[in-house]
Amino acid sequence: MASNTSRAPDKDSNFEYFYTEVKEIEKRDSVLTSKQQIDRLLRPGSTYLNLNPFEVLQIDPELPIEEVKKKYRRLSILVHPDKNQDDPDRAQQAFEAVNKAWKTLENEVTRKKCMDVIEEAKGRTDIMLTEKRKKAKKEGKDQIPEDDPDKYKHAIYVLTMKLFADMERKRRDLAERDQEERKRKREAEIEEEEMNKAQKEWQKNFEESRQNRVESWQSFQANTKSKTKSSKKIKMFKPPKNKPESR
Repeated sequence: MASNTSRAPDKDSNFEYFYTEVKEIEKRDSVLTSKQQIDRLLRPGSTYLNLNPFEVLQIDPELPIEEVKKKYRRLSILVHPDKNQDDPDRAQQAFEAVNKAWKTLENEVTRKKCMDVIEEAKGRTDIMLTEKRKKAKKEGKDQIPEDDPDKYKHAIYVLTMKLFADMERKRRDLAERDQEERKRKREAEIEEEEMNKAQKEWQKNFEESRQNRVESWQSFQANTKSKTKSSKKIKMFKPPKNKPESR
């Protein structure tokens, strides 16, 4: 049985290896043609893969911002629609992905969030592998597949992508809830506006008809008084008494 000292490199060296691989990928992609870069950025699953700006630009997360900017400029020129007039629509999509990645990393706040995702992926992977090693030891095994640097790198990569996807889903959920809340408030405002409008219309009609009602009442009373006077006059009329005839 192999001893612990004969194991693959420890977790820290594996993580360093992970970023060394990223740099090698960067070198490899730097010689890709415009079409190959567009294909890379629009490959199946790119909707989620491109949420990771380091993946889009193929850079080491620790790369200084000045170097990130240089990489962004080279890549944006390579996939720019003007340079790919035979496939402008796909080039535009690739260009937007590159531009979005740069905007994310250019901003200190959003860049820190991305760095936090990378660190969380590494930390959670290490915890998961520690538990996996304990289980393997109980089963009499000295190693686990992730002791292989390539598989360790892949484990971090997969979890990193998952965390970026989770972060995007949360962002969308919050945006949806915010939109629904704004819609609800707007509907309530519209309902209140309509009620106020209806109330004002009712008040206006009431005021306009008030004078008519007053005038009708005054006319009614005037007619009533007139009829009362006429009735009194009729009652007060007395026919003359008949005088007895003289004989």
